[in-house]
Amino acid sequence: MEREFKEFSRKVPKDLIRERELPDGTRVHEWGPFVYGYSITIGPDGRPQIREFGNVKPGMRFGKPEIDIKEEREPLVDIMSTDGEVKVVAELPGVDKNDIKLHGTESTLTISVDTPERKYYKEVELPAKVNPEKARSTYKNGVLEVTLEKKKEEKPKGSPIKIE
Repeated sequence: MEREFKEFSRKVPKDLIRERELPDGTRVHEWGPFVYGYSITIGPDGRPQIREFGNVKPGMRFGKPEIDIKEEREPLVDIMSTDGEVKVVAELPGVDKNDIKLHGTESTLTISVDTPERKYYKEVELPAKVNPEKARSTYKNGVLEVTLEKKKEEKPKGSPIKIE
């Protein structure tokens, strides 16, 4: 058990370990925050979709449990697609809207925050091609909403040719 604890403490990013002094003069080490969670939704095909979030990712390696701890936390993200737009909703508690960086392509949206107190990072694969130049976003009460307009399907250019 002691060996496993030492191995775990070796993997913890240094930004997640803090030392403070209690009123009686003793010094304590605090670790964290460590966050892991998941959400389950039913996809359009009727199959469950599981999305993980947090900064701790459990896994297996050589038949032994393995834990990957990252400095930045992966926020909980929901993606909704309608006829004309894709809406991405992300929970980013404890940050100022000026610290949020968004970067969009026609198929992905990257959300990142890097402050001394909070670090978030998530690259979202979008369900349809979008026009990132027409994106709109709001941030209120720790919830970021990004609305992206879907690209119109391009029809082939030219005229049909009849085959004889």
